[in-house]
Amino acid sequence: MSGVWAAGFWGLVGGSALVLGAAIAWFATLPQRLIASIMAIGAGVLISAVAFDLMDEAFRRGGFDSTATGFLGGAIVYTLANLIVSRRGAKHRKRSGSNPHERQPDARSGSGAAIAIGALLDGIPESVVIGVSLLGGAGVSAVTVAAVFLSNVPEGLSSAAGMKAAGRSPAYVFGVWGGIAGASAVAAMIGNVALAGSGPDLIAGVTAVAAGAILAMLVDTMIPEATEATHDYSGLIAVVGFLIAFVLTKSG
Repeated sequence: MSGVWAAGFWGLVGGSALVLGAAIAWFATLPQRLIASIMAIGAGVLISAVAFDLMDEAFRRGGFDSTATGFLGGAIVYTLANLIVSRRGAKHRKRSGSNPHERQPDARSGSGAAIAIGALLDGIPESVVIGVSLLGGAGVSAVTVAAVFLSNVPEGLSSAAGMKAAGRSPAYVFGVWGGIAGASAVAAMIGNVALAGSGPDLIAGVTAVAAGAILAMLVDTMIPEATEATHDYSGLIAVVGFLIAFVLTKSG
């Protein structure tokens, strides 16, 4: 399988976890504390992936200057884009509906497009990293794919639970997550093609941009939902997720 098609395949694998999480939330009624606990595990997994996989790889390729610039740049770009979609109704797009004051807007509010764009915004950086990890012919980073998959299940689960509570139709819910899974494949392919033959500094910068965007997304959207119903235990649960990804990193 050529690099670009492999990138698309693995990007789709990571993105398909969003559909899996959405299906679980749609067809099963889960306790809010369980949803929050799963989200906390996903947050821990991504924190570990950012620290031990993405940032280490960026630093190894391009040194501190490219890594630091990309990391801050990714966080700034994500934050600005998140502010835009949040003001259009997507602020609580990962909320499962446990808090009536911090839940997704009703289906009649007209915020559906903003929620879909916001969900896409959250998933693209992870997919680009998958495509970049294939550069050099060494094969895909199993750790990166596993971390993206493990974190996407709770993202899809919590957000779809909130969409269901807000009165969204199944066509909307699965259309959003199916579309984002497809977009994840395309983003991975673009990352692979656009950076083929690029120098180590550029690849390091792009990897760090994705890392910064992912970390900003975690703090803005995933962690608040994780702590909503499990605030006494969310830190411990996140540590479990962190440890899972850490073990994958060191054994990969």
